[in-house]
Amino acid sequence: MKLSEGFQLLATASDGVPLLRELVLSLAVRGKLVPQDSREEPASALLEKMNAERESAIRDGRLRRGKVASVVGSSLFKLPAGWQWARLGQVGDWGAGATPARSNPEYYGGGIPWFKSGELRSDYVSRSEETITQAALNDCSLRLNKAGDVLVAMYGATIGKTAILSSPATTNQAVCACTPFTGLDSRYLLLLLRSMRSYFIGLGAGGAQPNISREKIIASVIALPPAAEQVRIIAKVDELMKLCDELETHGRLESEQHARLTAALFDPLAASESAHALAENWARVAAHFDLLLDRPEAVDALERAIGRMAVRGLLVPQDPADTPARALLAEIQSRKARLIAEGKIKREKELPVISDDDAPFELPAGWTWARFPELGEFGRGKSKHRPRNDPTLFSPGVYPLIQTGDVARADRVIERFNAQYSESGLAQSKLWPAGTLCITIAANIADSAILGFDACFPDSVVGFVPIGELVDGRYLLTFIETAKDDLTAFAPSTAQKNINLEILNNVLIPVPPRNEMLRIVSRVEELRNLCGALRARLTAGQTCQARFSEAMVEQVAASQEDKGEFAAAA
Repeated sequence: MKLSEGFQLLATASDGVPLLRELVLSLAVRGKLVPQDSREEPASALLEKMNAERESAIRDGRLRRGKVASVVGSSLFKLPAGWQWARLGQVGDWGAGATPARSNPEYYGGGIPWFKSGELRSDYVSRSEETITQAALNDCSLRLNKAGDVLVAMYGATIGKTAILSSPATTNQAVCACTPFTGLDSRYLLLLLRSMRSYFIGLGAGGAQPNISREKIIASVIALPPAAEQVRIIAKVDELMKLCDELETHGRLESEQHARLTAALFDPLAASESAHALAENWARVAAHFDLLLDRPEAVDALERAIGRMAVRGLLVPQDPADTPARALLAEIQSRKARLIAEGKIKREKELPVISDDDAPFELPAGWTWARFPELGEFGRGKSKHRPRNDPTLFSPGVYPLIQTGDVARADRVIERFNAQYSESGLAQSKLWPAGTLCITIAANIADSAILGFDACFPDSVVGFVPIGELVDGRYLLTFIETAKDDLTAFAPSTAQKNINLEILNNVLIPVPPRNEMLRIVSRVEELRNLCGALRARLTAGQTCQARFSEAMVEQVAASQEDKGEFAAAA
């Protein structure tokens, strides 16, 4: 397939623009982005001049003689006419920096920019976070790089990051700098090095902290184009990167517009106050269904709207024959009183009466407001022993231990655990039964899921155990999922956000009649399954599109016939 035939597909794929950028660089450094001109001085003559310049600098003492192996030939790809294989060490003067002693205050705070690898964030750099003095430059034998020199990061996650100096500066030891010889444009060297970033990352792999050296960089083989062609390549790359910027901006704006449209239609749907209003709001959604639900995140928004409709009584019709929720609440209180009298659960402090003014919205007929302690056993987990990582608490492991991360990773039902308490661990904790609703109150605020097995958990997780079969934990799970943002708002603005049990104790829950609760749970699960199937199809489509895009990039990059095709597509 020619690039022009699949350009739009590639540009609109989930990772299409980054792939386009990679493709532009790959074509550029292989001589496939602009045509060659046989009238131009070939790169072989350019390389001879560079070698002569290098020897002259060595004789004058401006450059030390290093070991730079010559290149006889290469099988990386077929060279375009007029190009020449070379090593990076042959096309410029390369040097690394250093870090002056921190113990000497006279070395820092001067007027010379001192760059570190993490500061190479744009094509051109001039100001660094730290500066050094002339004394540091002299005493530590630091190289003062000139404006136009090209910097390359050599350490950690920044390996291969590049930038051109806009003014004289020096660097630390994690950055290598190159002064290109006459005939190599700094801007071409920049895009050449940028195209080699994956290669450099591969060179640095294998250690605890990946890094490459100056020696590995200068030994790398490149294809050198004629000087005049370098200028044409730079201009074409700038043009195509600008196009990529526009595509990226368009995609971001399109995504933002889609999110606003989704919110504008789904939010009123979830806030409908009557069956008539629901029908009207749904009609608006249905009219744009294909447009709205064309991406997985839109299905996520629909699923959240379904949950909000469920707890407002908008998902299934009310039945006047159902026993009202107030009677359900009275039965729960009666059973709790018996369990308290039998010493099976603790008595909780009395909660204030819920007034009409407290209600967040009007409830359907037969519903009532209640709080977690009024619906079942509600309390924090336990982990009394210190230190909590005492090996005796875990060996031999017998009882599953659930942490906040296990709740966050669960898909509504906790089916896995990563730790187990021993008998000693259980003695200082508490075993909660399967079916317990778990809610996190630290780290991941208000994540929730239902225990699929008996388990312990620490006081960073709150548990709710329904009394008998009177309340379905799945309904309360749906409620917590819809109320998560409001609960998170109660968390203080600290490094470790958390909410306390008192906040959860006072959360108002819309409670439907028992039979309607079961109908709601059934309907929510049915609609969630439909959303899951739709999301899977959309994700599969995106995966297929991404694979096709990658295959197309590989084909175009390897095809000499497509030399002018990318420019035509642009």
